Amino acid sequence: MNILVADEAWLSTALLHQEYPDKEDFSLDEIRDKSFKEFHDRRPGVWQHIISHCVASNPPNPAQYRMLHSSARGRRRLYRQGDPAHPGRHGKIYPEKRDIPEQYRPLVDWYLREYNRKEESPGGSSDPAVMLGFVGLIPAYDLQKMSEAIAACERVDSSEW
Repeated sequence: MNILVADEAWLSTALLHQEYPDKEDFSLDEIRDKSFKEFHDRRPGVWQHIISHCVASNPPNPAQYRMLHSSARGRRRLYRQGDPAHPGRHGKIYPEKRDIPEQYRPLVDWYLREYNRKEESPGGSSDPAVMLGFVGLIPAYDLQKMSEAIAACERVDSSEW
């Protein structure tokens, strides 16, 4: 069965979450290396989905997936309902079971049952309203613009890979 590159990025991240349950997020390289090790796949699309196409807060270009969350520069975790997402992103959050090999289907159940319901750790929220408590009197609009500017700095130029 051929796995879609987006689903492979999600599965690799989910496998890391299960292998290292105490870690909140993973570096881009950790996710790519897990993908190589697990799926023996070196399609460049996997990397593009890890860094951009699956990241909920990025503008859709072209994908609208919300499968990964950019928790910090160069770090990702699985997306959870309530994480910030670009308004143009309305795509899938996790793979359809029918689209992935049977041995990985329990990851979707785990995600729905446990991970997506897990509470954010204190101080770890990216919600602008929560962040306002830490930054003082900056208006929410300005805070959103600052968050977008920071996210834009993370994008990778295609000539870099």
